[in-house]
Amino acid sequence: MAFEAFESSLKTLEMLNGLASTLFRARPVILYTFISRFSPNSHGFLTITPTRLFTPAASLRRDENKEVDDYAELKEKVENFGICCNSVTPEEYTRLMCPKCKGGRSMEKSLSFHMSSKRNSALWRCFNIDCGWAGQIPHNSAASDGVHQRGRINFPRILTEESLNLEPLGDMLAAYFSKRMISMNTLKRNHVMQMAGDQIIIAFTYRRNGMLIGCKYRTLEKRFWQEKGADKVLYGLDDVREADEIIIVEGEIDKLSVEEAGFPNCVSVPNGAPQGIASKELLPLEEDTRFSYLWNCNECLEKASRIVLATDGDLPGQALAEELARRLGKERCWQVCWPKKNELSSYKDANEVLVNLGREALKEAIECAVPYEMQNLN
Repeated sequence: MAFEAFESSLKTLEMLNGLASTLFRARPVILYTFISRFSPNSHGFLTITPTRLFTPAASLRRDENKEVDDYAELKEKVENFGICCNSVTPEEYTRLMCPKCKGGRSMEKSLSFHMSSKRNSALWRCFNIDCGWAGQIPHNSAASDGVHQRGRINFPRILTEESLNLEPLGDMLAAYFSKRMISMNTLKRNHVMQMAGDQIIIAFTYRRNGMLIGCKYRTLEKRFWQEKGADKVLYGLDDVREADEIIIVEGEIDKLSVEEAGFPNCVSVPNGAPQGIASKELLPLEEDTRFSYLWNCNECLEKASRIVLATDGDLPGQALAEELARRLGKERCWQVCWPKKNELSSYKDANEVLVNLGREALKEAIECAVPYEMQNLN
């Protein structure tokens, strides 16, 4: 009886094997579940493992061979660009040496390279500010090589003062800045302009190596917006290219104010302050989008031995100072404490000090900055 039961079980398995062969395109897990329900496990006989009988081996071999072929094709395309991807782990971002800039003067691995889990597509970007080479190889598509640009694979938009409809500052805005103690010489040196038309809109032009790469707009009612598709960099970047000491403020007008106090080595963040500290752990470089302007300007920032954080004195300003210090290294950061307005409050920012106390008071506040770690012991 035991032998007859075993023989009957084999016939059942053979029948199901034929059915599985017919349905070999089905997912193995479905076949496994279906077959497991009919696998005999009685009369003391050893159960035959269903996965060995019913997993479509030919299909698995085809998938494995296809993945190997896809990877070989991808590897060849990547190597044609001078990128060696032997040490790359799929789905992870890997830092490699950029074949275009060779890491710049610091010779660092500035190329961020990502390969898909199936090893059939890839994308990359160089974070060296003087390079910015980017490209991608989509699955079953021709490679795309976007040279000397960031964040987008297509060629970057070319900005000009004409294309943005910008013009020199008129009398109304000249008077507005004069009330804020900012001279026309400082405005011209920083290429501050206005949007042409009936509305009064300030245009803070962002430049890198003298070239216009972005623009931030501001109305007199403090409404802000930025030119779309532009790279995120620090405002005033060219002023700190070779600086050993850099001052970082929270807004463009504060950068102009600090310059009025005698410090041209000042830059402003492009997007203001966060409401609070995002998390205790820093995000990976590729995901740290809010502070991408730091990574885009890293070659300039890493040269500085002393960085003075002159952010606003309110809670968002203090959160910004902490976020900057965490990324730049607290050991080389110093923090400005704004002068007291009265017993209960202090002036908020550089321009408030400039307007209310004058250039010398602003200069003194910056010169009296204290080590960040000492200022924030608690």
